[in-house]
Amino acid sequence: MGTWVVRLDAAGGGPRLAVKDCIDVAGLPTTAGCPVVAEMAEPAGNDASVVASAREAGARVVGKTGLTELCWSANGVNHWAGTPVNPRDPRRVPGGSSSGSAVAVATGEADTSFGTDSAGSVRIPAACCGVAGLKTAWGRVSVKGVYPLAPSLDTVGPLGADVSAVELGMGLIEPGFTVRPWRGALTAGRLGTLGLEGVVDPAVDAAVDRALAAAGVIVTRVAWGDFREALAAAAVIIDAEGFRTNAYLMPYLSQLSPHVRRNLERGARLSRADRASADRTREEVRAALSNVLADFPVLVLPVLAGQPPLIGGRGFALTLLTAPASLAGLPALALPVPAVGGVIAALQVIGPDEETVLAFGRVIEAAAAAG
Repeated sequence: MGTWVVRLDAAGGGPRLAVKDCIDVAGLPTTAGCPVVAEMAEPAGNDASVVASAREAGARVVGKTGLTELCWSANGVNHWAGTPVNPRDPRRVPGGSSSGSAVAVATGEADTSFGTDSAGSVRIPAACCGVAGLKTAWGRVSVKGVYPLAPSLDTVGPLGADVSAVELGMGLIEPGFTVRPWRGALTAGRLGTLGLEGVVDPAVDAAVDRALAAAGVIVTRVAWGDFREALAAAAVIIDAEGFRTNAYLMPYLSQLSPHVRRNLERGARLSRADRASADRTREEVRAALSNVLADFPVLVLPVLAGQPPLIGGRGFALTLLTAPASLAGLPALALPVPAVGGVIAALQVIGPDEETVLAFGRVIEAAAAAG
């Protein structure tokens, strides 16, 4: 357990695909990392849409990967199923909820993997484990056959050891997916973290800025909104929708992990006014990011406010910098960048479409490799 819920001996010569265990694979139960769900689960009758597309494209499903319970935490810890070991630093959390999917590609046990991202659950484990991960635009990729958390935010996206492996994953999801080389001026808007002084680690911020400078990106710092407000709104939406999705588990609260119990109980308490306020913030975030994207081809910022927290230690809000793109429904790429002293750092690229953020990611990755 841990990285893999089940391994499959998939013969053939196609790409090796790992699938997060909230995504249906025909013939296997979908546990969503939860003992209660696992006990109830029957083998899936059909592949999820993304898995069916991948098989048609020649992929070999080599197993289902571990995750945080019900996808409802960003740290990657799962005491029931086992916590995947972070290959960058085993003392640190692997990030979640798509923890096993990140570790599987980081360790070379899969060529690409599928994860899900509602507020950062692809980008955060990618950043923690030193791989690339793409949150797709909301609504672009089918979530049919995927265990839901928050349907108005849920997305499926690929992870890989590098940008080309992420592109491979997108090609398995969407036949004919193509990324053209970057054209035009290499410019980006650097989302300011006003009000987060003392929260964002200067070493991580500096690593992002050095990666952009190494690639020759012309960067303009832009103000856009309030990260903490976006974080709070995403939490309300996820807990409200997560409660509705998982209300059938309320009789089994004692069998769920403490954080899932807290989330369910909070979701049950949220009022219509709470949700309405969160939805207003979502619209404000969407408008603010749309406005700044009108001036720049992409927006850039760190994925995480600091290094992955130590297991069992005090952490920080892992979704602080990833929630805005989720609220806006925009695609966002997580890409590891070099940092001084072995600091684990990753750049986040937000853009109008997946092709653009991946083309920009290629440029950053090539400059880092050359440097």
